[in-house]
Amino acid sequence: MDFSDLVHRRQNPLTGRWVLVSPHRTQRPWLGQIEPQAAPDLQVHDADCYLCPGNNRANGATNPNYEGPWAFQNDFPALLLGSNADTEAQDLFRAEVVSGECRVICFSPNHSLTLPQLSKEQVRSVIDCWAAQSSELGTQYTWVQLFENKGAAMGCSNPHPHGQLWASSHVPDEPAIEDERQRAYFAETGHSLLTEVAAQEAGGPRVVIETPDWLVIVPWWAVWPFETLLMPRFSVQRIEHLNAVQRDGLADVLRELTARYDNLFGCPFPYSMGWHGAPYLPGDHSHWVLHAHFYPPLLRSATVRKFMVGYEMLAEAQRDLTPEQAAERLRRVSPTHYSLRDAQ
Repeated sequence: MDFSDLVHRRQNPLTGRWVLVSPHRTQRPWLGQIEPQAAPDLQVHDADCYLCPGNNRANGATNPNYEGPWAFQNDFPALLLGSNADTEAQDLFRAEVVSGECRVICFSPNHSLTLPQLSKEQVRSVIDCWAAQSSELGTQYTWVQLFENKGAAMGCSNPHPHGQLWASSHVPDEPAIEDERQRAYFAETGHSLLTEVAAQEAGGPRVVIETPDWLVIVPWWAVWPFETLLMPRFSVQRIEHLNAVQRDGLADVLRELTARYDNLFGCPFPYSMGWHGAPYLPGDHSHWVLHAHFYPPLLRSATVRKFMVGYEMLAEAQRDLTPEQAAERLRRVSPTHYSLRDAQ
């Protein structure tokens, strides 16, 4: 069916949730909030930045003069070391004590360079750092969440390009649901759910980037206007299991995807992104496929964003343009970052 003019719902096989798609709403006038479009920060080093090399952080510690990706313990962690897991068992009001640790990863010493502006070798170093940190923390914790909040619109508190890792003694809600759904699909069919998704999406209208090893799509079930799903076209459960060739290919794809985002509206495109892989639990995890979610909020321009309010909070997610339309727009823009084109 052609859904481009039909109000309809789509289901997310990873979570079981539904999203309402209302393509006609892209025509409605916008008199709501306009996000400020900040000028790009071109400073290589900001003396007031808590994350730049050699600077003092908020807790008084001095950053080393790092030259590549650098990971350190978050000065204001949401999870704390040494808590003993315990459960308060009641019929309705349950609680459990959890433990964990939070780390920050600076992608580069250069204060002004985001992922699409880094070289392939520099992005590959970020991937290696993600993998090493995940492997280390996975020996101590059940779950390791790698993520990046880019831009003030997504709550980023420091403009220096960086990401985070939160490792916890429990598997959080979102990956726990994905684990359950992938396990059930594998038990029923003998195939990995996302391997099947990748096979069915290859060459299709929702593809943004396609290489021999990697696939980026605006998923059938996308909630955010330009949401994407990055996944391998091979079987792998965790980021540290990627070999050298696969990591090189991933570096190319990450640079291209984030450049296409920035080029869409000619601005540093805000998003929250994160990796999901198999939990660090005993047992077989053949049902898992490593993947990354990109959730960007921009809807119409660099200054108009999507809000998850009202119906979305009280009923179910809703989107305006279809995933196919979003993928087409991302495919149409240049894969070379606008700042790099201007410098040529």
